[in-house]
Parts: sequence; C-alpha cells; structure tokens
Amino acid sequence: MADVTAPGAAGAAGQAHEKMSLGAISWALYEWGRNPYVIICTIYVFAPYLAAQVIGDPVEGQAQIASLNKWAGLAIACFAPFVGAAADRAGRRKIPLGVLTGFMALCIAMLWFVQPGGSALFPEWIWFPLLLIIGMSFPLTEALHNAMLSGATTPRLVPHVSGLGLALGNAASVLILAFTLVFLAFPGNIDWSWIPAAPAFGLDPATFEPQRFVAIMCAAWLLIFTVPMLLWTADTERGMGWVQAAREGVGGVVATLRSIWKDRPDIVRFLIARMLYADGKTAILISGGVYAAGMMGWGFIEMVIYGITLSVIAVFGGFVGAWLDDKVGAKRAIQIEIAMTALSLICMASFRKDTIFWVIKPDMTPVWSFPYFSTIPELAYLAVVSVIAIFITAAYASSRTFLTQISPKAMIGELFGIYALAGTATVWMGPLLVDTLTRWGQRNMPDWALQLGFGSIVVLLIAGFAILWGVKPQPAEK
Repeated sequence: MADVTAPGAAGAAGQAHEKMSLGAISWALYEWGRNPYVIICTIYVFAPYLAAQVIGDPVEGQAQIASLNKWAGLAIACFAPFVGAAADRAGRRKIPLGVLTGFMALCIAMLWFVQPGGSALFPEWIWFPLLLIIGMSFPLTEALHNAMLSGATTPRLVPHVSGLGLALGNAASVLILAFTLVFLAFPGNIDWSWIPAAPAFGLDPATFEPQRFVAIMCAAWLLIFTVPMLLWTADTERGMGWVQAAREGVGGVVATLRSIWKDRPDIVRFLIARMLYADGKTAILISGGVYAAGMMGWGFIEMVIYGITLSVIAVFGGFVGAWLDDKVGAKRAIQIEIAMTALSLICMASFRKDTIFWVIKPDMTPVWSFPYFSTIPELAYLAVVSVIAIFITAAYASSRTFLTQISPKAMIGELFGIYALAGTATVWMGPLLVDTLTRWGQRNMPDWALQLGFGSIVVLLIAGFAILWGVKPQPAEK
C-alpha cells in the first residue's frame, strides 16, 4: 500500500487512517498523463498560436475555435453515454481505454504539422479535423476512466483519489510548461546566463516550431503515463462481447434514463445542472487562452508564464474540492465552486490591457522590474484568473464525487457515461454563445467583441447553479 494519506482525513475525528493503493494512484496518474493536453494545447500555447498565427486574427480565431468545439460537442452527444453502458455490460474497460488513448495521442502528435500556409502533405486546414477527432475522443476516455474510479479505491477515499487525479494533471502541466518556457520560449528572447542561446532540439522560431512542438510532448507524456493505469488499476471481470454490449447499451441507456427519472429524479436534476455548468466551465477553458492573448496582447512567452502560474495555483483546486466535500458536503461544495467561477468570469470580462472593471484606467507605470506582467491591469487579471483556476478544478473533482455518492453501484459505469454526456451533450452551447456573440460584436461593437463573446458563458453557470439548488439527493443504493 502506498503511504499517501487522504487530504482532509486528519480533521475527521475517530475515522480510520486510510492509504491509497497502487491501483488508486495509478488511476490518478492517468490524469497526470492526459490533462496536460487540455492545459497546454487547448488553453495556453497551441490554441493562441492557432488563432494568432494560423487563422491570423484573435477575434476570428476565438469564433472559429468555438465553432469547432460546437461541432465536436454535437458529435460526442450522439454516442458518449453508450460507451459507459457498453462498459458495464462488457465489463473490462482498460483495453478500449488504452486503444482510444493511443489513437488520441497520435492525433495530438500530428498537430505538429499545423502551420501558417500549410505544406504539401498537410494543408493549413488540417487543424480542424485533428482537433475535431481529439475533441470527440477526450470525453470518451473520460467516461471510461471515470467509470473505473469506484473500483479503484474505497468509498471513503473516492473524493481524495478524484482530487489527486486533477491536482496531478495540473502539476504535470506545470512541469511541461516550465520546460517549454526555459528551453523553447526564452532562448533567443531573454539574455540570462542560465537560458540556452537557442531553442532545444534545433527548433526554428521563424516557423513556429517551438509552439508546435508542445503537441509532440503532450502526446508522448500521455502514452507514458497511461501504462501504470493499464498495469495496476483494477478492472472488472469480462462480460459479453463489445458488439453485443454496445447494441444492448443503446436500450440500456434509454431504460436507465426512464428508471432514474421515475425512481431517482434528483440524479436527473443533477445531471441536467452539471450539463449546463460543466459546459460553461469547459467553454472558459476552451476560450480562455485565446481570450487572454487577444485581450491583454500577450505573446508566446507571456502565455507560457501565464499557464505556469495558473497551473501551479490550480493544483490546489483538487484539494480544495476534497476539503469542501468534507466540510459542507459535495452538493454545497459544487454550489460554492460555481458561484466563485461566475463572479471571476464577470471580472475577467471587465479587463482590458489598460483598463480594469470596464471604466477604471490605472497608472500604467511598471510596478516592478520583471519584463512581463508588470502593469496593474495585468497583475489584477492574473489575480482574478487564479481564483477561477482553483474553483474550476475543484468543481470537476466535487462533481464526480457527488455522482459516486448518489448512484447505485451496479449502474455506476452507465451513469458515468450519461455523466459524460451531461458534460459534453451541450458543450456546443458554450461555444455557440461565444461564436455568436463574438461575431455579432465584430459587426456591431468591434472594440468589445472578445469580451461579449467570452462573458456570455456566465449564462450557463447561472442556469446550472439554479437547477442544482433544487437537488435533494437520497443515499445511493449499494
């Protein structure tokens, strides 16, 4: 048994000291391997590069990337819940999860070929189908991986293993971003003695190879840290064949929805609430990097530093979620996390490069000698986004903990499939809001187009919070 004590357990008087098993830690390590793609490619490095250099305009880039995720969301809504249902019937989940992860890693690595103007083999628009495939694959790996959580550890440690996975995902992102900063972004731009003179591996900044190389790093990292989960995390016994399981899964999902609507309506209400607020949080992640780069005028170096800062802070989000779960319960924890995310989002939409809270224009004299993030608006923006980073991470941990608490054990895989649907079936709504209002702003209020598009996400957070308020969970049937 690995000597990793559950965060928050020390405060629970009279409860036994529990330790996470190797299988539980290996389950969490999969997120250490998978989550850096989201942090590095879809938020801080590759997406801003795609918008500014390949698409050529941050505002149009925000609209096009939002449109891409709209279509990915519509596609995944068609089959995400059936993956969990089939997993319940087929039993073993590690083989399909491993195969899907390998395919996703290949597509991530191929983002290396996305460059302005394209090439003879890979046209400029290759980014769209690659990101579409990755966008559909990622939620399916999430559904399979989440379905393994209850079998990976004890009920007491579920929230802590869940939080550990998310915290490790952010910690891994910090390591990769730090490497990117020191060996890819700073060389040739910063004259410090400990910084290499040129980017590592002979990468050429003139063709944006440092920005593109992060995709190869994320793909390799994903493959390496999938191995412990495949080796040591418990899987269930083999059931029926996957073809038969998938066929029966369609009817099973329909029957499950009817059953829980009749017998456990609060599960349905929670899934609807989660559908909305998770869509809002996902939209923030999808658009946040492009928005920050466009609104604050940050380039490659600033975005990497920005990513490191927020990833370090977000590491605490998984533990904040577990702590809130223990102190106030998972439902109330989610409500707090949604409210803090919404308030932070409104503040983010009030900032510009020389303005805070829409109308205040502070003194732009640098407040310190560091060449980056030296103005009051930049530092204030960092402070606000740090809050949102903590509570987005915490909400993801608390949400899946809450589902494990209210779900019958025999249906956990199927419900996590529907849970994945609740996080992806309407994922097109957030991007649709961003796309529509950004384009409306381009035509009617060009100076406010980015803020209008990004700020519209708050509607989904408010709606999810309101529905969650009425959820009155019953204890799960074991």
